[in-house]
Amino acid sequence: MKYIHIYALFLMVVFCTSCRGQVKTELPKDSIKSEPASVITSSRPNRITRNIIQDRKGNIWIASWQGIFRYDGKSFTNITSKVSSARFFSVLEDRKGNFWFGSIGSGVYYYDGKSFRNFTTKEGLAGNDVTCIYEDKTGNIWFGTDGGASRYDGKSFRNFTTKEGLCYNDVNSIVEDKTGKFWFGTGDNACIYDGKTFTILTHNGKPFTNVRTIIEDKKGNIWLGGNDGLWRYDGSTFTNFTKNFVGYIYEDKKRNIWTSSESDNNQGWALSGYGGKALFNDGWALSRYDGKSISNKKPVVAEIKPEVGMIFGISEANDGSIWFGGSDGVYRYDGKTITDFKDKEVRK
Repeated sequence: MKYIHIYALFLMVVFCTSCRGQVKTELPKDSIKSEPASVITSSRPNRITRNIIQDRKGNIWIASWQGIFRYDGKSFTNITSKVSSARFFSVLEDRKGNFWFGSIGSGVYYYDGKSFRNFTTKEGLAGNDVTCIYEDKTGNIWFGTDGGASRYDGKSFRNFTTKEGLCYNDVNSIVEDKTGKFWFGTGDNACIYDGKTFTILTHNGKPFTNVRTIIEDKKGNIWLGGNDGLWRYDGSTFTNFTKNFVGYIYEDKKRNIWTSSESDNNQGWALSGYGGKALFNDGWALSRYDGKSISNKKPVVAEIKPEVGMIFGISEANDGSIWFGGSDGVYRYDGKTITDFKDKEVRK
């Protein structure tokens, strides 16, 4: 089917393996509470939430299968409700304060705070399923799509596909490192682009598979997450932190590394259908790798199990709270409590 590769994450079977070389602690079981009804509106995400950011004004932006939501600290507003019924996968605020929203099937939407502009394959975009958006050091906007990677310079698109050397056309993640090289995580492998040539990333002669996320941390290390677990590359050496499947990676202000992944204690498997309804969803965790001990042979890892089904995008707000997406909405973790923003009617 047309979008079957987008849901490879949901359809794959993930088996439990032990996490070696780590000091793992499970945080006390957090209470999940609902935000008081007086500070939320009836319009809030309660389906799959894929990506979350905070803008320069402090608003939280949420890409969900119900649309793009903005949370101002008191209420949620569905920004795209009158523009598109598409499921949204990604959101970016560029350096000029404009927003970009990636959708499944409807390309990308540009929003300047007043009006929208839609870009699809008709305008030159590589594909209409846009799973990630990235702004490089020169201000170009990159889009990871089901048809390759697209770079937009404000006037036109330049596309990179397998014809140009990209390892696979289904692009999940894009990042530019401190040397100016671009890293691409795809549904097949990971590859590096130096401006001329694409090179598949390998470890001990083997490529990484189904790479969902690539980030560069503040020290310049590259982190990869996917079917092969969580890996760090310091430019010469690869270090593995878990063999469990890892979907998202995020570095907070204290240099802690957060991941959404299969839990070590999961003895089963996870499978979701086309509608995103989890058939079995108790095996996912939000993990925090302590930034102070992450270079040790046994880094300290705290595992939080919110029991919200699959866990997706992760982001830190200005107040230090961690926001993350789940199978049925958005959540905020303040270090003690997880807030789900749903009233009793929605939670039934």
